[in-house]
Amino acid sequence: MKSIALQTLADFADGKLGGPADAGSRLVTRVVTDSRKVQPGDVFVALAGDKFDAHDFIPQVMNAGAAAVVVNRVDATWGTDSCATVEVKDTLVALQDMARGYRAWHQPLIIGLTGSNGKTSTKDLTALVMGLKVQTRATLGNLNNHIGLPLTLLSLEEGDECGVVEMGMNHPGEIKTLVDIALPDAAIVTNVGMAHIEYMGSQDAIGWEKGTLPTNVHAEGVVVLNANDPYTPLIARHCQATVFTAGTDAGDVRAFDLRPGPDGTHFKLDFAGEVVETFLPVMGDHMVGNAALAACMGWAHGILPADIAAALSGARLTGGRMETKTVQDILFIDDSYNANPDSMKAGLATLASLSTGGKKIAVLGRMGELGIHARSGHEGIGQYAAGLPLTAVYTVGDEAAMITEAAAKAGLGETANFPSHEACAAHLKKILQSGDAVLLKGSRSAGMEKVLAHFKTA
Repeated sequence: MKSIALQTLADFADGKLGGPADAGSRLVTRVVTDSRKVQPGDVFVALAGDKFDAHDFIPQVMNAGAAAVVVNRVDATWGTDSCATVEVKDTLVALQDMARGYRAWHQPLIIGLTGSNGKTSTKDLTALVMGLKVQTRATLGNLNNHIGLPLTLLSLEEGDECGVVEMGMNHPGEIKTLVDIALPDAAIVTNVGMAHIEYMGSQDAIGWEKGTLPTNVHAEGVVVLNANDPYTPLIARHCQATVFTAGTDAGDVRAFDLRPGPDGTHFKLDFAGEVVETFLPVMGDHMVGNAALAACMGWAHGILPADIAAALSGARLTGGRMETKTVQDILFIDDSYNANPDSMKAGLATLASLSTGGKKIAVLGRMGELGIHARSGHEGIGQYAAGLPLTAVYTVGDEAAMITEAAAKAGLGETANFPSHEACAAHLKKILQSGDAVLLKGSRSAGMEKVLAHFKTA
């Protein structure tokens, strides 16, 4: 973060500053919530959860050289000769208030990004494109919740003129909390799908929640929506900002003439009549759609189409998202970071589209947060897979077995369910040959990247 007086941060948090006489004038440059990562001069926020209370680690944090600790109580045994205290009613609220205050003090352009699928990939691509115009910082990994987003805002440094912040949710009202902290000047909604339906109840409810972000962008701002998503017209009607659309074969920025290959996709981008040849070194038609959204945001901020296309050709996404890895002359598509029915279908379609003479095998894990839709969701994926030109579908774990059972019933010839990642990897080791392709996909809890790890050591 930019160098800022501790007193100013304390004021943002409505906190009572205590400790050394010079505490208020101390300049600080980092806020952390993990006691293990405290470095000299840091501000440590002591969060309390159901299973832990970071106040228990205050002595260690002080010994590590923290400039200040943000706490909801002060213990006389801590000693505050060198480390200041900022006493607040609620440390989580204080973290969020500090982030909101710092965001207003720093005054960067903030682009908020949400959606059921492709948030992190689109965030990476948007930061890449916006970086052509201004120094840009984006959410690290997917720190996109009520703790991660404030930390992202507080990480904006001197010279950063743009922040691309990912906003995730799985319960009603969570996007509004994040919007009120980030105060976005622009927004992207990747799509409205079925992710988190266990807690949201319906796709319409998910659409309403996702729409909270763009509808809260101010009138001078920019909103980019997915031209291929059926919820876009409804969301657009409620926006006060200028709305653009982007997508595949549709939108103000339109990707078309897709030519997929094992190293990515060649395609054309049409910016309201100006067409540029583009290459994205990431597999999947859905990734091209994400690139179109990012390109549209850059274009709306005055970046030239030719420059956008050049930047996309060097894109590198966060790991576990359609990441290609060649092992023993076998192509593995690692899309193991997360999964829901929409992203699972996109991954399967990408595997099926490969122009390879070898086998095409999908190795799938469970999809989480489907609630009462768990059976229909998993069985739907099995039925979808059976309609594609795939050699086999394998699954790992009891819940994922519903996929292979449905695929077998729908006529897919080769299916199997394995009790463990290791067992699945052992089977792959026996059957895979040079030129084959394997998709690894499942929710984060399924840990499908472990199949590849076992395959390499088998």
